[in-house]
Amino acid sequence: MMPKIDPETIGPLLHGTARAWRLKLDERLKPMGLSQAKWRTLLHLSVAPGPLTQAEIAARLGIEEPTLVTLLHRLENGGWVTRRNSPYDRRCKMVHLGRRAQRVIAQINAVASELRHELLADIPAPQVRTCINVLARIRDRAEKSDRAYRRRMGASRFPLPQNGHDKNGNAITKAGLVRRAAKSNK
Repeated sequence: MMPKIDPETIGPLLHGTARAWRLKLDERLKPMGLSQAKWRTLLHLSVAPGPLTQAEIAARLGIEEPTLVTLLHRLENGGWVTRRNSPYDRRCKMVHLGRRAQRVIAQINAVASELRHELLADIPAPQVRTCINVLARIRDRAEKSDRAYRRRMGASRFPLPQNGHDKNGNAITKAGLVRRAAKSNK
């Protein structure tokens, strides 16, 4: 018989699980000279279809841009990333994986994969799929609810940083910059 589950515990459980997972991965990646902030940034860059703006990276990591700029400075000094001006907008910096990062991304992914297999080893695949589906639905609802709340309450009450964002507060993406450049060339 399964114990009664209190829905009030889901928030702390999600947070605690994500934190424990990140800390375990962090522990395994430390010998490679990678802190959690560094490896998370590198992984986001490695799975992106191309270079990302600083605003896009900050949004993906859930941190403020000034915090990210300091992190990117350390990563750039270590040879992990390079920053270049956007060819479409001088105000934006595009972040590229550096040679050092390109050499270790496969190692980071291997360590992450090994940990994932360890943590999910005795959980039946259907339960893992159900968990993934539920988490995806919760995330999607939270993201939609946040956008709807901002619209309902008026965006002026919830200002977004302008650096790296358009006039509507949306992160300036590489695809968006390409579209804007194409429109302006017509």
